[in-house]
Amino acid sequence: MKSLASFVLLCFFSAQMGAKTVSEKDKEALIAFYHAANGNEWKIKWDLSQPVTTWFGVEVEEGKIIGLSLADNNLSGTISEALFNLTNLISIDFHKNKLEGNLAFSISNLKELEVLKLSQNRLSGKIPASVSELSKLRDLELFANELTGELPLQIGKLKQLEILVLSNNKIEGALPVSIYKMDHLQILLLNGNRLSGSLSSQIANFTALQNLSLYDNNFEGEVPKELEKLAALSELNLSYNQFSGEVSRNLVLLDALNMTMLDQNGNPFLLEINQENKLQ
Repeated sequence: MKSLASFVLLCFFSAQMGAKTVSEKDKEALIAFYHAANGNEWKIKWDLSQPVTTWFGVEVEEGKIIGLSLADNNLSGTISEALFNLTNLISIDFHKNKLEGNLAFSISNLKELEVLKLSQNRLSGKIPASVSELSKLRDLELFANELTGELPLQIGKLKQLEILVLSNNKIEGALPVSIYKMDHLQILLLNGNRLSGSLSSQIANFTALQNLSLYDNNFEGEVPKELEKLAALSELNLSYNQFSGEVSRNLVLLDALNMTMLDQNGNPFLLEINQENKLQ
């Protein structure tokens, strides 16, 4: 009887240990990332001789790597493409480090990803179009990098996205039409880029939007009156663009800099207030 009980216990603990063991393939992907990001210089390093479950910032659930939280840990170098083989990842947070290079197209492998925070690094190049394939993404933060080029045309496929922060980069061009399909957006911060063109009346689709900042870009045309219908909107900054026409007093008061625009010579001016235009 004792032997049977011991056998059952042994099987139980073996099963428990097996459930927590990370596959060799996933471990190798992490090690490749560690070396590419100059792990020996991190504030909190990984002891590669120890189990993956003991490595700082690595979240493991039932043997699957689901989270990497290494913010402000002196990561440098590049993001190894091997990282995008960790297809069970739900969250990546590498903000406030020194990572360089481009985001790989293979980021689209991370189909379970919900949070991607790579802000305050030194990433360059375009945001890959493949980002649009991350259908479960809720939070995308890439601000304060050196990203260039236009936004992916199909970015609107990110239907679950609630937070999009791309401020303080060098992103240019007009907003893709598809962006107005992201009706779950609560925070949209695109300030400090080189974006241009006009805003569509489809901005009315942003019914959940609470914070909109397009400050310091090259947008032109009239400020869409549909903005006045966004009941959840509590923070707004459209200033230091080249918008023209009239706006309501309510929108002026909502804007952090009272709708201060720049003319073609770079001189500041205030948009005229339409006294009859009120928030609906």
